[in-house]
Amino acid sequence: MEIQATPWLKVSENQRFLVKEDGTPFFWLGDTAWELFHRLDRENAELYLKTRADQRFTVIQAVALAEFEGLTVPNAYGRKPLLQNGSGQYDPTLPDVSTEGYDYWDHVDYIVDKAASLGLYIALLPTWGDKFNLAWGKGPVIFNVENAKIYGRWLGERYKDRPNIIWVLGGDRPLTTALHFAVIRGMAEGLKEGDSGRHLITFHPMGGYSSSYHVHDESWLDFNMIQSGHGDLNKDNYNLIGMDYYKTPLKPTLDGEPCYEDHPIGFKPERGYFDAADVRKTAYWAVFAGALGHTYGHHCIWSFNQERSPYFIMQWKDAAQRPGANQMQFVRALMESRPFLERVPDQNLIAENYEGANHLQATRGKNYAFIYTPDGLNIKVNMGKISGETVRAYWYDPRTGGFQFIGTYENKGILTFVPPTSGRENDWVLVLDDESMNYPVPGKQY
Repeated sequence: MEIQATPWLKVSENQRFLVKEDGTPFFWLGDTAWELFHRLDRENAELYLKTRADQRFTVIQAVALAEFEGLTVPNAYGRKPLLQNGSGQYDPTLPDVSTEGYDYWDHVDYIVDKAASLGLYIALLPTWGDKFNLAWGKGPVIFNVENAKIYGRWLGERYKDRPNIIWVLGGDRPLTTALHFAVIRGMAEGLKEGDSGRHLITFHPMGGYSSSYHVHDESWLDFNMIQSGHGDLNKDNYNLIGMDYYKTPLKPTLDGEPCYEDHPIGFKPERGYFDAADVRKTAYWAVFAGALGHTYGHHCIWSFNQERSPYFIMQWKDAAQRPGANQMQFVRALMESRPFLERVPDQNLIAENYEGANHLQATRGKNYAFIYTPDGLNIKVNMGKISGETVRAYWYDPRTGGFQFIGTYENKGILTFVPPTSGRENDWVLVLDDESMNYPVPGKQY
């Protein structure tokens, strides 16, 4: 059965964004739900998906062979994804698709289809990286070149008629040997053989890296993904995005795993936790640097945590309504309120920038511009970078999606704009529009 609630996706003609099959823009607003298939039953999976759909997310990132002992610990219905072969090893060529009962893959199907009915895409990792590179984690390593291709072909065939699938290879592990590269290439080839190349493919790298570091030139890679990660406050993900943006051949990119809300900073609870201000900052920095969209994450959502501890500080149902999760929709609303596919990063709009936590990031189209200030510091703008003799100026509030009209200005010289408030938790976006375009207020569909 072909699910029709979500159209097929492709790369835009300018190689910078993703678009729907009719050419209209698609904004990736993702959430990391790595253990979704493995840990949630149907009722809770539906609750989670409906919550994220209501919050205007568009992509859910989940793993078939999950990190938390996804081969050996069964799902909510007592089923495992793979059978064991004659040597007692879990075998990717032997998916457990029993004709009796509700098997593991029936559950994956249910969640994928429920997501489609809600307008959500599943960025589906065939496996977490510890199953081919046990750099850390529990594994076990089960993949070689041959079985990776067979498994990829089987997955591709199973989901070939579901438009709401985006394949994500990798899984938070580096490619450090020739075998690792060959396994990933084999899996990609299998996926393409199985689904006839109908779905896009990307690669989820380890923290601090982009897929472009390992596989940018691979023909199967449709767009890049970075993981700016959880190691430091104020991680300059805009530089990682910028490096991808100017690589050739041109391929779109995004931050697919930035700092998670309520994640211990540097993986150490004693250092405190990333908060809503941190996750907003990474979102606007990345998107304004040229990303095709952005992924949010919460530390207790990806794991679907049930027990409080210093490392996982709340239950997942409470985490689903955290401030950062509810505020991500305002990134999407702003980007969709102006012409999308012409947008470029342009730091030349900024006459005077700041370092570190106060870094300003700018993007523009032909007749509009956005400049993000993380802490509400003044913005000095080189005018004349967009069309129009006069511009309308607004402040857009990333915390509420609201706006304040500033005034109308001549589009020349250097102008200084002073945000309504300043300090941590007081981030703002300066919006400049060519007055003659008569755009709606920021955050409203044009």
